[in-house]
Amino acid sequence: MRYASLAFFLFVFWIALSGHYTPTLVTVGAVCAVLCVLAAIRMRTADEEGHPSQLFGGAVTYLPWLLGEIAKSAWAVTRVVLDPALPISPTMTVVRASQKTRVGVNVYANSITLTPGTITVGVEGNDLVVHALVREGALDLEDGGMDRRVSRFEGQA
Repeated sequence: MRYASLAFFLFVFWIALSGHYTPTLVTVGAVCAVLCVLAAIRMRTADEEGHPSQLFGGAVTYLPWLLGEIAKSAWAVTRVVLDPALPISPTMTVVRASQKTRVGVNVYANSITLTPGTITVGVEGNDLVVHALVREGALDLEDGGMDRRVSRFEGQA
């Protein structure tokens, strides 16, 4: 099932980038998608880390939540930057990721970085070193709300 899912996504990506829907190009896209999957199988990269199809169900609720968090953080950073007093309080903190897989820890670290005002600067095991533009951003991460959402996304309830 994982291989069929990977071939489907590669084919959809091909079609989206192509913009042409002639029978020849659609056939070439399907053949290329299958060949890419066969190459990924041979290279042993089409595993649950390389193509985490088990996470697609959780993405339905996680991605909209993450987009909302990105928008809220972008607004907060905009207010800080446009304030004449420039009330920044750069902070470094270490947060512990409760995710059980490398994919989960990676999603958590990237979610932090995608959120304006925070960036993951280092990962050692399940410890993430994070820089925040303002202390409140670091406190929000230390509170663990995003960690819990990523754990739910990963399937840990």
